[in-house]
Amino acid sequence: MFVIRERFFSIGDDFDVLDEHGTKVYHVDGKVFSVRGKVVIEDPAGNEVASVHRQLVALRPTYEIQVGGEKAAEVRKKLFTPFRDKFTIDVPGPDDLEMKGDLLDHEYVIEQGGAEVASVSKRWLTVRDTYAVKVIPGVDPLLIIGSVLALDLALDREADKKGPGKND
Repeated sequence: MFVIRERFFSIGDDFDVLDEHGTKVYHVDGKVFSVRGKVVIEDPAGNEVASVHRQLVALRPTYEIQVGGEKAAEVRKKLFTPFRDKFTIDVPGPDDLEMKGDLLDHEYVIEQGGAEVASVSKRWLTVRDTYAVKVIPGVDPLLIIGSVLALDLALDREADKKGPGKND
């Protein structure tokens, strides 16, 4: 299990990713002035291990995840999903993943072939802007964390487009 905690009092979207014991395993550096909506995931020593950035030329919100310098997935909002947003995590090959549930409130699951491979929840945590990400063994946690962050970027961007007071 991982806990993603947004850093308070920092410039940009910086997050720490902690393990279940509270040990920092990753730092997520949001590039404040990045046009592409980019975040970099670093190990505790400050080395880049993954990144997430928005693709500028896309029909729907699309974010590319790179792990170890290689393209690992694209996270795309599904078109034509009445009542709820759904996002697809398009990985190389046939085993795409899907995010389903209450995406806005961080209460959702990530499935692959109909089987749950990860879950995201704020339910167990009392700290604001903090949520838990559980990943089953055998699934790349950087892919899941990158996907969760891509979803956050997409939702933040959508909220910014609506402007203040338009979510009411």
